[in-house]
Amino acid sequence: MCVCPGPRRIAIPVRSSRLPLLSDAMPAPAHLFPLIRNCEISRIGSTACYCHHRHLCCLSSHFAHSHFRYAPQKKFAALYRPKEHFNHFIHTRDYASTPQRFYLTPPQVNSILKANEYSFKVPEFDGKNVSSVLGFDSNQLPANAPIEDRRSAATCLQTRGMLLGVFDGHAGCACAQAVSERLFYYIAVSLLPHETLLEIENAVESGRALLPILQWHKHPNDYFSKEASKLYFNSLRTYWQELIDLNSGETTDVREALINAFKRLDNDISLEAQVGDPNSFLNYLVLRVAFSGATACVAHVDGVDLHIANTGDSRAMLGVQEEDGSWSAVNLSYDHNAQNEHEVERVKMEHPKSEEKSLVKQDRLLGLLMPFRAFGDVKFKWSIELQKRVIESGPDQLNDNEYTKFIPPNYYTPPYLTAEPEVIHHKLRPQDKFLVLATDGLWETMHRQDVARIVGEYLTGVHHQQPIAVGGYKVTLGQMHGLLTERRARISSVFEDQNAATHLIRHAVGNNEFGTVDHERLSKMLSLPEELARMYRDDITIIVVQFNSHVIGAYQNEEL
Repeated sequence: MCVCPGPRRIAIPVRSSRLPLLSDAMPAPAHLFPLIRNCEISRIGSTACYCHHRHLCCLSSHFAHSHFRYAPQKKFAALYRPKEHFNHFIHTRDYASTPQRFYLTPPQVNSILKANEYSFKVPEFDGKNVSSVLGFDSNQLPANAPIEDRRSAATCLQTRGMLLGVFDGHAGCACAQAVSERLFYYIAVSLLPHETLLEIENAVESGRALLPILQWHKHPNDYFSKEASKLYFNSLRTYWQELIDLNSGETTDVREALINAFKRLDNDISLEAQVGDPNSFLNYLVLRVAFSGATACVAHVDGVDLHIANTGDSRAMLGVQEEDGSWSAVNLSYDHNAQNEHEVERVKMEHPKSEEKSLVKQDRLLGLLMPFRAFGDVKFKWSIELQKRVIESGPDQLNDNEYTKFIPPNYYTPPYLTAEPEVIHHKLRPQDKFLVLATDGLWETMHRQDVARIVGEYLTGVHHQQPIAVGGYKVTLGQMHGLLTERRARISSVFEDQNAATHLIRHAVGNNEFGTVDHERLSKMLSLPEELARMYRDDITIIVVQFNSHVIGAYQNEEL
């Protein structure tokens, strides 16, 4: 259902025989469903609405409640039900009015959870691991079809360090896809010394083979666009040529390199859309990328130096093992949204005082967008004149689209949105055991302290039993026995998952009110039909990076 505040609102309620979720809803015309189910920004957004994937999108299953990226109108409130109502549905004993006849078996559940998992172990040289990273596990669980999250991991070959990142797309997957392919190249180029940049440029000029910059660590499903590779390369080359011309002879600062790479890529995304391309496919592609959006959370690990560059509301969290063996979580990023007072003040400082009341409304930028930083989203960056010119000269799909013609309200002094990241530096210590990078689909369902404990216990195989908390629930002796039995079974099967990210997703989707994985709940959540899954959870993308405490300790001793 689309409920965005555009010039025309298109309400497309969806019915399901499985769950009585919608009330007073009329069935949508049959010819609309293929467009919705594709979950693409067909016609640069498919409909008149534009919103972040996790909070309501113009595409099939993008229903939610209080977390709309684009604020819903009150008159549509009866057409959806909040996510938290699903907890009641899951745990209620009265299934008479809501029969659920289909359950996934444990093997079927495992097949779904493990479909996108990937693991990489850093190789050892001469019997000694010289990297502070032992390896990483990653996984994705889609709610949208296709998934709008992306992930990337690569080793920097011309400089020391490893890059890892998660990317959370909205209004389709186009921008997240482009950023996941391109950002690490921009970061790697930003970190290269002047001599290496010259060597690369001379190789291009003479037609010689280029020095490899990155070694990618990809799952087979991690798609790279071959059609746009030449365009992307030309933009990247222009960037390193400018770096050569601006060379000051100073050592590259990692923080500055990360900021410059984020900003330059976003600028190139915008410029490519303005210039267009003679190839109609590429022209449409660059417009899709620019008019959709994506947040990004990237880690650069080099020895004991960990840098987190964050734009938007994905998060980075450090897992720390305390002296008593327990686990604690340390935030290494901050959400860029209305819940961040410093971010609200930053936005207000960048615009006239006369706009103070309209800048942030209903906890959204201009009353529409939840993240205050993102790639793409040129509707919040370009002037009205530029938007009109690009739309009028663009392909018919763009010109006919309602969303592209829509101007956000109170749009006076753009840009209102930036892709500039907030960079946090952390010196790794032997007690810092792992890093979790994840899109907001995880953090909506789990507290960081639970994430730290679950991953820490999984990696070490040591479980610190906490007293079973039952909250306000009335628990019989038989139910308590069941909880204890379940806990014992959970401990014995902890290595059922060979991937830490998969193990974390299992808990994020299947945890019940007692903090244990409930197979029945997990089965129901994973068997929801495509058009309803998005109502109860978001795409989840997780990377768990495991650190080598011995190497980190050796680095520390060298510095003393």
